[in-house]
Amino acid sequence: IGPGLGLSQWARQLLSLALDTELPLVIDADALNLLADMKRRQDNWVLTPHPAEAARLLLCDTATVEADRVAAARQLQQKYGGVCILKGSGTLIASAQGIAYCTAGNPGMASGGMGDVLTGAISALLAQGLDPVTAAQAGVQLHAAAADQAAAQGGERGLLASDVIEQLRDKVNP
Repeated sequence: IGPGLGLSQWARQLLSLALDTELPLVIDADALNLLADMKRRQDNWVLTPHPAEAARLLLCDTATVEADRVAAARQLQQKYGGVCILKGSGTLIASAQGIAYCTAGNPGMASGGMGDVLTGAISALLAQGLDPVTAAQAGVQLHAAAADQAAAQGGERGLLASDVIEQLRDKVNP
């Protein structure tokens, strides 16, 4: 939940209802901004902030997050529970089990819609019954590998989220 949600009172109510479920959730975009104002800690969610969203969640500035990304990812997970993915160069996946690091991916991924594709990939894996940690780690790796394959075919400049979606199919259907 999050992409396109908005920040209205209605959005807050919808997010609260979604958070009351026992089902695993992926929290992204506007839902992360709303979550920054809530006092919630859950084990059934995957949070997917980029550094600016992480800064809002941690009540600090983006430079602080970027200065020590591992510490920021760890703090997010300790504060909010579940699995916290700190997106960016060297995406980090923090859980109670520790921190995983994704070495795949490329600068072309810094474009609109990429986070939405990642959210969809992780949500699809959760819907298939994977636990949140496994879904987050697999989703991040699949997303980055698909982006690398798309960049190899058409270059990093101008890489679109839709290019990554096309490559995801190849990654999950070898």
